[in-house]
Amino acid sequence: MSHPVNQQNGSTKPPLTPSEDKQWAFMAHCGGILGCIPALLIHRYVAPRGPFTAQESLEALNFTLPPTALAILLNLLGFIFTFFNPQLGTVFFLLALLVWAFLTAFSVIGAVSVNKGQPYRYSLNLRLL
Repeated sequence: MSHPVNQQNGSTKPPLTPSEDKQWAFMAHCGGILGCIPALLIHRYVAPRGPFTAQESLEALNFTLPPTALAILLNLLGFIFTFFNPQLGTVFFLLALLVWAFLTAFSVIGAVSVNKGQPYRYSLNLRLL
C-alpha cells in the first residue's frame, strides 16, 4: 500500500515523527566522520520529510563539503608525490589525516548537540548551499 502524496513536500512517504526527525538530523552530523556523502544523501532523500532533518542535514553538508574536497585533494597529491618524493607524499597524507580529525571532532560535537534536540551551527561553516 502506498502512502498518499504529501502536499507539502511532494513525497509519497509519511512525514517523520519528531523522534525520527531528531534521529536523522543526528545521523547527518555523525556522518561527517565519513565526509560529505552521508549528509548529502540524508539531505536529498530524508530531509523533505522532516524540518529538523532538513535544517541540520544542510548545515552538516555545508560544513563537511569543503574539508572532504580538501582531504581528497591532499590524498591525491600524497599518492602522486609518493612516487617522486616519498617524504613529501607522507606530508600530504598527514595533512589529510589532520583534516579528517578536524572533521570528525566537529561532527561529533554537532551530533551531540542535535541529539539533545538543539540545532547546531558550525562556527567555521561556509554555507555554500
